[in-house]
Amino acid sequence: MSDYLPEEVVLEILHRLPVKSLIRFRCVSKAWNSLITSSVFINSHLTRSLSLPSNSNKLIVRHCVDNSDVEYYKLIDDNNVSFDQIQNIELPLKNCRIKHFKVIGSANGLFSLNKQHRYVLWNPSIRKFITLPRPGISVMTHGLIESRCAFGFDPRTNDYKLVRITFPYRINMSEEAKPPIIEVYSLNEGCWRVTSASFPPGITLIYCRRPATSLNGAVHFFAGGPCGLLVLSFDLRDEVFHVISLPKGISKRINSVHTSVIGGSLSILFYCGRFAEDKCCDIWVMKEYGVVDSWTKQFTVHLNGGEIKWVLGLQKNGNILVEAKVEETSLLCGLFSYDPKSKQVKNLGICGRSYHFHVDNYMENLGLLDKPNDTVS
Repeated sequence: MSDYLPEEVVLEILHRLPVKSLIRFRCVSKAWNSLITSSVFINSHLTRSLSLPSNSNKLIVRHCVDNSDVEYYKLIDDNNVSFDQIQNIELPLKNCRIKHFKVIGSANGLFSLNKQHRYVLWNPSIRKFITLPRPGISVMTHGLIESRCAFGFDPRTNDYKLVRITFPYRINMSEEAKPPIIEVYSLNEGCWRVTSASFPPGITLIYCRRPATSLNGAVHFFAGGPCGLLVLSFDLRDEVFHVISLPKGISKRINSVHTSVIGGSLSILFYCGRFAEDKCCDIWVMKEYGVVDSWTKQFTVHLNGGEIKWVLGLQKNGNILVEAKVEETSLLCGLFSYDPKSKQVKNLGICGRSYHFHVDNYMENLGLLDKPNDTVS
């Protein structure tokens, strides 16, 4: 084909092809392989994919089996979920120990996973992963530490970054707390480095079972400050922190909270209520990013006396994906679809351990294709 078509036409055609076809077409010639695996093509293909109204109707679901710590990943059709439309994805990482990998976050179809000292980036659409070098801040260099991590994508630089906020552990609580150290791994740079970012004084990151949220070139943590709860964002390009105030009129009976992305907007999920009959999850959405007055209460999910555990995401049909008990007497949970109008839940046939579900939009991406397999430094 390249003998009859101008190079720019061939390039335009390749940009419009799905990832699966591009992986196969690397075998056409050395020139095509070099082109498709180049960072320039990978970035331009991603930019075009992100500009499409809907690049995928599929969701990727992560869950752990009840009697095992091994995690599984599945693709489900967001338009019409049924048992025969569930596709398994094999995680190409070997579990040498009992503990499973923790999901740090996902962006554009790339996952960041962690287990003990091992940090991994994984692209399910091309079945490839790389192991990152160990961070520079560790117990060996700084003594006892605890850290919070987040993973995100900066569209301004086409770079994926893993952010690690490390707090020196205080044995004596009467001692003055040392400022945390912010360490960033840049996929473009291929290494960890300590940033000069100044962590806001008086701010404390609040532990959450859910990954930090990535949106608009920043990652978002839930935190507490002198004036109460807030969202702390970290800009991935400028590498500076910003404080986002919470909406006015939130319930005073908050038991748990975490950030999320609902319908492409920054969202906060407040779990409220002390008794079985009034437990619920209020979903607030920031309609205009960065504008505090644009916070809007979008949904209230009634937890049915504790039957529903967590809110996981939003479907295109308006239903809400939740983690709920499979049976009232069972500890096993499953992925359910919750209709906010009828308040009914439908079992989607994926079961696993509680608090180990993760749901995200599935996006085909050539990311990591230009990297050596499982690079370890």
